[in-house]
Amino acid sequence: MSGSPTEKIIISGFGGQGTLLAGKLLCVAAMRQGRKVTHIPSYGAEMRGGTANCSVVISDEDIASPVIEHPSVVIALNEPSVTKFEPRLKPGGLLIWNSSLVKTPPSREDLQLVDVAATDMSLEEGTERAANMAAVGVLLALKPDLVSYEAVEEALDEVISARNLKHNPVNRKIMRKGFDSVSADSAVATKA
Repeated sequence: MSGSPTEKIIISGFGGQGTLLAGKLLCVAAMRQGRKVTHIPSYGAEMRGGTANCSVVISDEDIASPVIEHPSVVIALNEPSVTKFEPRLKPGGLLIWNSSLVKTPPSREDLQLVDVAATDMSLEEGTERAANMAAVGVLLALKPDLVSYEAVEEALDEVISARNLKHNPVNRKIMRKGFDSVSADSAVATKA
């Protein structure tokens, strides 16, 4: 992964959608591959149902600040997240949005916009709580230099709590669905 660009990522959604977990998962996998990382979680007064987001920086260089003003990537799992973070994305940035819940699509024309029916993919496997895994799969397909898919799969067993390890087969299946949903042209073309 050496020589990969620094990525400043914000993952945002309702509490309970696994936004903080997704950020931690990416960080643990990237650290295992020798990259430098920062992870700052942020959530409202209520965890489940409130708003939650995390800032993740992954780099081969020392990271001067974990604070992200203009992210290069945003994963928005709900409508308020699109509203809040779309304007902050740097021009040319990647916005992955959950079309299962976001009814007003992002509109900036200077971004790579990729919709994923993340909640629907999760529900197809019998849970509504793994939309984050579908979105992470899409991110890994679109940004193959970020961290390897295999490293993220392996990191699941470290990041998921012992009582929830039984859900990892489904987590892996949904992450693979997200990954496989990206067509070859999505990695280079802007979708709206």
